[in-house]
Amino acid sequence: MGMRRLFCLLACLAVSACFPVSPPAPGPRVAARTQLHHLAPPSALPPPAAVKVAPPQRPAIPVAPPQLTSCEMAGIRFEGVAFDARSHRLIVADQPAGPGTRWPDAATAASAHGGLAAINAGFFTPTGQPLGKLVAAGTPAGSWNRASSLGSGVWLESPSGTSAIFRRESVPASVAAQELVQAGPMLVENRQVVAGLEATKSSVRSVIFWDGGTRWWIGHASPCTLAALARALVAGGPAAWSPRVALNLDGGRSADLCITAAIPGGPVKRRALWNKPVRNFLVLLAR
Repeated sequence: MGMRRLFCLLACLAVSACFPVSPPAPGPRVAARTQLHHLAPPSALPPPAAVKVAPPQRPAIPVAPPQLTSCEMAGIRFEGVAFDARSHRLIVADQPAGPGTRWPDAATAASAHGGLAAINAGFFTPTGQPLGKLVAAGTPAGSWNRASSLGSGVWLESPSGTSAIFRRESVPASVAAQELVQAGPMLVENRQVVAGLEATKSSVRSVIFWDGGTRWWIGHASPCTLAALARALVAGGPAAWSPRVALNLDGGRSADLCITAAIPGGPVKRRALWNKPVRNFLVLLAR
């Protein structure tokens, strides 16, 4: 072999060693095995049930400013305030030293807190102690009323600022609440009249109700029975929307409502001359 041919052969072998020649493309079965080899193992793949399609989103209800409502239904006169919890909230104005020791009425309680409205709230004993659990600005008072219908419901605001009404059986004794009032009886649940409500004694009523979302109403009803009040609320109620849950507050001689001039149509003050001072109020504030 001449020196020139030998030199060419050695050069070709060197190039082949540095740049290996690609193997031929695999056939269909080999290609399939190659693709499967690069997929994640079955244990790493989400099961079919984990793939969920999000339901269509309902348009949010526009936030409406607080509105004074006054109407008559089934022979009962309603006066109060409808508001949206996204823009406004309720707080408990409590008087640890006893009824009337800080604020003699709802008007002074509203004024002291810069509130738009105020209404008497929970029941209290002859000695001025809360008849049930109470929390004001995170400070607890009273104790759980587990027996009387006057404590069958609980309105509360959580530390995160969400408000709701519950049956007392649904609320743990150690519940964390920023604001809380135990009262009763429950008047409406799941848009239905609660069974067994008193149907013979007529009195002025204080009430709070909720649509189950962000809309609330606080106010008074003219003298009526609890059963008649619940039926009127289920039939439509004084707000522009139907209540899902309604809770009776202290009424009768304790009934006291103030709606300030900050709400169109105000001011409105409803407190009879024979009313007595109360232990606590719910005050409506802007967030």
